[in-house]
Amino acid sequence: MSAQRHIRQFLDMLAAERSAAQNTLEAYRRDLDDFAQFLARSHREIEQAAAADVTGYLRHVAESGLAPSSRARRLSAIRQFFRFLTAEGVLTESPAYGLSGPKKPLALPKTLSVAEVDRLIEAARERIEPAHGRDRVRALRLYALIEMLYATGMRVSELVTLPRAVLTGDGRVLMIKGKGGRERLVPLNKPSREALTRYLEAERESGGAPLGKAKWLFASSGAEGHLTRQRLAQELKGLAEDAGLDPRRVSPHVLRHAFASHLLDRGADLRSVQQLLGHADISTTQIYTHVLEERLKQVVFERHPLAAKPGAAKT
Repeated sequence: MSAQRHIRQFLDMLAAERSAAQNTLEAYRRDLDDFAQFLARSHREIEQAAAADVTGYLRHVAESGLAPSSRARRLSAIRQFFRFLTAEGVLTESPAYGLSGPKKPLALPKTLSVAEVDRLIEAARERIEPAHGRDRVRALRLYALIEMLYATGMRVSELVTLPRAVLTGDGRVLMIKGKGGRERLVPLNKPSREALTRYLEAERESGGAPLGKAKWLFASSGAEGHLTRQRLAQELKGLAEDAGLDPRRVSPHVLRHAFASHLLDRGADLRSVQQLLGHADISTTQIYTHVLEERLKQVVFERHPLAAKPGAAKT
């Protein structure tokens, strides 16, 4: 029982002091509950845990087939948990101190080319003209959503939960609330602004809620009151088929990756992309460094004086 009490206190701290999201708290709970059950099978309490218990647990989950990335996440949760208990005076030192986790393989983000994104946007645009009534509103909504996803790189959860109040400021930028309650400015380009305006006008003409009374920007008749991220993902799969793309390659998060990759490919710096994506730490944005590396190679191969000479080696 002491393990559950300590875990609950740790999660309360994360929620209160770090504004951890509910999904994050649930992930920590699952990982720490599993570790506590492992200790219990050896008749050991959290307060009695030693380095050998932590390494034994990591070996156990590795043998059970848990992926290196998941094992690294569990070790991170255990480290933070024991650091908390040490700060609270429950332990004199952390049994996880100095332990190294499994190396995670570099996973390059799945993305689309500029041409493929253009095909996706064009497929959304082509759905509008033949549609009528509410079908036309839905077609314009999807068109606005895809334009905004690619223009801003917003997380899908941020986009579908945008309140109507976000339109009260400068129409060229949106103030959105991201992970951990952090706010940031997101610029809108001209195509995305025009697509959003067309959608809102069509919604109003079809009898939708007046702009001043509706709560959500992308309202829906569902329980949430707004379009869900699952529904948007489904609509994008259908749009991918219309565009002649493999639906398995297309999702809202893939468009977020495309936004970041295409910006970097055209000269944006990593720090600016970090701010636009809403990453708290630039290390998260560094998954896109392969784009920078490829651009640097291209610059050397195309601009270096030796590159134009016959027989110049390229490595």
